[in-house]
Amino acid sequence: MMTENPPARAWRVVLEKIEADLLGGALGPGDRLPPERELASTLGVGRSSVREALRVLEVMGLIRTATGSGPSAGAIVTATPHGGLAQLLRLQVAAQGFTIPDVYETRLLLEEWAVGHLAGQPGADLAEARATLAAMDAEDLSADDFLALDAQFHLRLADAAGNVVVAATMAGLRPMIDGYVRAGVERLPDWSVTADRLRQEHRDVLNAIDSGDADRARRIVRAHISDYYADAGLPAPSSAD
Repeated sequence: MMTENPPARAWRVVLEKIEADLLGGALGPGDRLPPERELASTLGVGRSSVREALRVLEVMGLIRTATGSGPSAGAIVTATPHGGLAQLLRLQVAAQGFTIPDVYETRLLLEEWAVGHLAGQPGADLAEARATLAAMDAEDLSADDFLALDAQFHLRLADAAGNVVVAATMAGLRPMIDGYVRAGVERLPDWSVTADRLRQEHRDVLNAIDSGDADRARRIVRAHISDYYADAGLPAPSSAD
């Protein structure tokens, strides 16, 4: 009879094996994991440990599981590891695990890096960011619609920079960023003036990237984020800019 490792260790063996296969490219979105019985036998653990590991992966957003039999049953990979990181961060945000000032400072770090990196990459693909900016010029956009496009613009820049960890972190923190940005609208003296300024700053950062001026791109995006944060009267960050 097979002797299983202590549960806390055994399910980690399964988790680490699947994670290694994902990172190494042996598994990818759409692929089906081996059956529980096969994983248990291959890794020398009990099926209860396999199920525990699969539950963790499902919570992280890396797999989807379905009971029963047939082609739709079992565990299927639904995301790459950076997709799981984004999901994990969203769960932390939902559990109020981060403060607004900490998220704000992290956003500055990530977005300054992203635009500086893009400025150093001639011919960077900014088509999606430009399309989003064009959509922001539509007349009679509500503040909610404008801010949804604003969020998309910033995510497009992070995606274009090509670092999946940065992109996943931005995507994971986005719900909290959206929350404080939208809450700040009520504190602004004139939304239409702010919206015009935000559009122009988006154009300015794209122009800086196009011209290869990384320092200017970083300065613009820092001012773009921090000025809105200050105008909306949001909590002071934990350290000086």
